[in-house]
Amino acid sequence: MSFDLDATLRWLKPTRKTRLLRRRPEERLDWVGEVPLVGAPVLLDTTVYVDVLQGRTPESLDAFVSVRTCNHSSVCLAELMHAFGRLKPDDPRTGQALKAIGGTVRDIPAHRLVAPDAATWAEAGVLGGLLFRLGCHAAGAERKCLNDALIFLQARRNGWPVVTANIGDFDFLNQLVPDGRVLFYRRIRN
Repeated sequence: MSFDLDATLRWLKPTRKTRLLRRRPEERLDWVGEVPLVGAPVLLDTTVYVDVLQGRTPESLDAFVSVRTCNHSSVCLAELMHAFGRLKPDDPRTGQALKAIGGTVRDIPAHRLVAPDAATWAEAGVLGGLLFRLGCHAAGAERKCLNDALIFLQARRNGWPVVTANIGDFDFLNQLVPDGRVLFYRRIRN
């Protein structure tokens, strides 16, 4: 396995980080509508898929993802696929929801689907733990913190910004690892 525990601990310094995280002012964040449409490839967070399916994406995001090269994380794929096991088969809404999710998953180009390597998984374990502890998450949110850290570090490793509506967690991740990039958007309320 290509992972160096000591190097990861020197880099993330989990024992030195004790101050609770606070969200930065919105003017200090990068927003999809404020960056050029044409530019580097991006990695989509699960919020993008969910918001597209629910018709909650702003026009700025729709234009952005139609121009940029969009990469897809196997972590997001797993989060989407979770619905196939979780949703109750006897609920009348399940069939339509799974059909929509299935169509989205089938539309992901195989050459744009990327998976985190072993080192990214290990580093995300530490970073996700920091996010959970310093972000004041409630018990039970550990998996969500780990998944967000995986997506963030996977994008960072590839030199891509993450596109997300998850302002709280990804702002915190960006504070913990400032050389990662995040592009935020606000979902439309239906």
